[in-house]
Amino acid sequence: MMPVRSITYETDAPPSSTLRPWSALKWCGNIQTIASEAAQMRASLLQIDQPLWVILLEEKIGLVHGGEVVPASSMQSESLPILGIIPAIPWESLGDPAFRHTYHTRASFYAGAMAGAIASEDLVISLGKAGLMGSFGAGGCGPSRIEAAIARIQEALPNGPYAFNLLNSPNEPRLEQRAAELYVQKNIPVVEASAYLDITYALAHYRLSGLELTSEGKIQINHHVIAKISRKEVASRFLSPAPDDLVNRLLEEGKITHQQAELSRYIPMADDITVEADSGGHTDNRPLVGLIPAMITLRDQMQSRFAYPQVVRVGAAGGISTPQAVLAAFTLGAAYVTTGSINQACAEAGTSEHTRNLLAQAEMADVAMAPSADMFEMGVKVQVLKRGTMFAPRASKLYEIYSRYNAWDEVPQTERDRLEKTIFKRTFDEIWSDTVKFFTERDPTQLVRAEKDPHQKMALVFRWYLGLSSRWSNTGEKGREMDYQIWCGPSMGVFNEWVRGTYLEQPSNRHVVDITLHLFTGAAYLSRLQAARLQGIYLPDNLNRYSPERPLSI
Repeated sequence: MMPVRSITYETDAPPSSTLRPWSALKWCGNIQTIASEAAQMRASLLQIDQPLWVILLEEKIGLVHGGEVVPASSMQSESLPILGIIPAIPWESLGDPAFRHTYHTRASFYAGAMAGAIASEDLVISLGKAGLMGSFGAGGCGPSRIEAAIARIQEALPNGPYAFNLLNSPNEPRLEQRAAELYVQKNIPVVEASAYLDITYALAHYRLSGLELTSEGKIQINHHVIAKISRKEVASRFLSPAPDDLVNRLLEEGKITHQQAELSRYIPMADDITVEADSGGHTDNRPLVGLIPAMITLRDQMQSRFAYPQVVRVGAAGGISTPQAVLAAFTLGAAYVTTGSINQACAEAGTSEHTRNLLAQAEMADVAMAPSADMFEMGVKVQVLKRGTMFAPRASKLYEIYSRYNAWDEVPQTERDRLEKTIFKRTFDEIWSDTVKFFTERDPTQLVRAEKDPHQKMALVFRWYLGLSSRWSNTGEKGREMDYQIWCGPSMGVFNEWVRGTYLEQPSNRHVVDITLHLFTGAAYLSRLQAARLQGIYLPDNLNRYSPERPLSI
C-alpha cells in the first residue's frame, strides 16, 4: 500500500483522487474576490450567514461568495472548477427550531440555574434582553428571596424569555412546595426542575395547573418544565404522564380541575429533558457522548408508547464550554445546549470577585466531589472547585464523622475540638442555637426530628457549614476563603484553556451574553469547516480553531 502524502493546500495541488470538481457546473466571476490564503479564508468563513463556493484556482483551493454558476460546457474563459459549496449557517439556526419557538428565544440554548442565586437576576435579565433564556438559581433561596427575584425579572422581561429553578428538596419538601406554589401564583412560564429522583407533589402541581384546552380542542401547556436528568430511570418518569396518585391528590385538594386531571393523561411531565453529563454541582460524572444517544433512544421508545402531540426534546449540559463542545452536542442529536459552570465566572453572576478570579484560574483537573448540603444524609455529592479552597476535604471529613458516630457526644473530644477550631470556628452548641432560629422559620419539622434523634441533630449542624460555605463564596466572606464551596465542573478549565491569550482571559471581561454568542458563532464557524470535510475538502489546519477576538453583541 502506498503511503498517504500530507497535503497543504496553500502550496500543493489538491490530490485529484479526493477533490473531484463538480462535473456539470463551473464558477465564473471576479477572481480578485476569491480567498485563497488562510487569513482570507478565515474572514470568509466567519461570515457565517453567507454561502461560499469552493473552487479550484491555479491548483489551490479558494473560497468565494457570489459570482455566477455556469454550465461546465460554457465557453467562458474565466470559469473555474467547483469543488463544493459551504452553506450559510447562522448561529441562530443551530439546534431544534421547536425549542426556540416554545420559549421565544433566539437560540436553542439556555443558561442553567446555579443555586443560591448564582444564576442571578442580572444574569437572567442580561440574557433575556438579548433574546436568550436564563434560569434563575432559586435553589436554597427562601420564598421572600424568590418572590423578589420574580418581581424584578418580570418587570425587566415582561414578555420573557426567562425560567426559574425548582430544586428537589427531599429533606425540606415544604420549601419545594412553597416555591412551586409561588410559581403558579406568579405565572412563571418555565421551570427548570433539578436534582429530582421522582415526580413530586410540588412539581406535578406546577405542571398540571397550567393545562387548558383551546377552542380548537388542542392541549395548551402554560407551565413548561425542563427537567435536568442524568439517569434513564429518572428520565422515564419525566417522559411519562404525571403519576395517578399525585393527580388524584391534587384533584381532591382542589389544586387542579377535573379537566386538567383528564388532560394530564396526554402529556409528559416535561417538555424538555436536559441530559446533564460531567458538570458542576449535582452530577453523576457521566460522559455526554454516551448519555445523549441513550436518552434519545429512550425518548423515542416512550414517544412510540404514548404518542404525545409534541415530542419531548433532549438537550445537552455538562461540558458545554467551547464552540467544539456546542457543535459536538448538536452533532450527537441534542435539540439545545445548556451552560453552567462558565456562567458563574461572568460579571453578572451572583458570585464574589474572589470566586470569579479562582474560577478563571481553574484547570480541568482542579475539581473534586464533596457532600452536598441539601442531600447530606443521603450521601449525595456535588462537584466543586478544589483549587484555592479546602472545602472538599473538610466537607468529606464531616460526612465521615456523621457516618461513623450516632451523636455529637460520641465523637472523641480531640476530634470535636479540631472540628470546632478548624472547620466550624464556633462551638457545636453555638451553631445549634443558630440552626434552631433558621429552621423555626424555614421548616420547624426538621427541629422536631432533631430533638428526638441526636444523629439528625448532628446532620443539621454539619449542614450549617455546608450551606453557608456556598453563601460565603457568593458574598466574598472575609476570613472564610478556604471554606468557599464553589460548584464547578471540568468544563471551567476547558473554557479557560480556550480563551487563554484573548480578552476573555481576564475575569472582568467575561459577560454572559458575549460568551454565549462566541460559543454559538464559533460552533457555526466550525460546522462550516465540517461541511467542507464531508465533501472531501480539507482546508488549512490553522483554520480549525475559533478564537474570541473581540466582544460580540446583538
